[in-house]
Amino acid sequence: MSLAFIFAGQGAQRVGMGKSLYASSASARALYDQASSVLGWDLAKISFEGPETALTETKVCQPALYVHGMAVLAALRELGKGAADPAMAFGLSLGELTACATAGVFDFATGLRIVAERGRLMQEACERSTGTMAAVVGEDRDKVRALCLEFGVEAANFNAPGQIIISGEKARIESALAAARERGMKKVIPLNVAGAYHSRLMTPARDAFSAFLSGVPFGTPRFTLLTNTTGGPVAVPEAIKEALVRQIVSPVLWEDCMRSASAAGVSEFWELGPGGVLAGLARRTDKAWIVKSFAEFPDLAA
Repeated sequence: MSLAFIFAGQGAQRVGMGKSLYASSASARALYDQASSVLGWDLAKISFEGPETALTETKVCQPALYVHGMAVLAALRELGKGAADPAMAFGLSLGELTACATAGVFDFATGLRIVAERGRLMQEACERSTGTMAAVVGEDRDKVRALCLEFGVEAANFNAPGQIIISGEKARIESALAAARERGMKKVIPLNVAGAYHSRLMTPARDAFSAFLSGVPFGTPRFTLLTNTTGGPVAVPEAIKEALVRQIVSPVLWEDCMRSASAAGVSEFWELGPGGVLAGLARRTDKAWIVKSFAEFPDLAA
């Protein structure tokens, strides 16, 4: 079996995530306790108890998802599963940083500081703009790209065949959706998000994040990493850093990452994160792919 670890991105969070890991795994509990010490606030309490309004804040949910993904892996290894390195790892947007930590590009605490700063900067960018996002379902890439070009918005996520997310200024997104409906695009759905992620409205966050990362040492990954920016592998530490910076304003090529992994010989994917979102996208892309989702302690023991 050639295995890939895949990690969830923002939007997969839910109140209660990780609570059973904390209760049943000493390794996971240690990571949550360390996280609260590094951050200076109680990440475990917000993850386990909410409120949902707090957990969904960008500056909170990004560290929460990072720690949850790392805690799932720690608990798996404590149980004697997933002890060997996978063939590769990658994540959706924020999940790409979790994949980097898993591959040893940086340690857990350094990764948490990076993620916390990324979340803070992206939240600031959201608060300074009036951006939003929407899903366009059932249409091909070229048609959606043409719509984006016409209305001055951007394709932000290519998640699976016929599932594309667009991003931009709220008024422009609303105009694009109205035109899409008039033109017979049957399923266009506004998303309840804080801002226009993976668009030019995140440029201030990208620039500040680049400056922040310039002083953070990156190592060579122990196994193959894929980047959302190209859908292909990235290995040189400086190139990984550049990809993480560029990713903030560029489209997430998730479908491309999954297809690249499959073409490289991956025969099984382990989704480490809440919600089973990535397993659902995989089913939309290729029903033959084997994807196992691990989110809470009972999942690990099964």
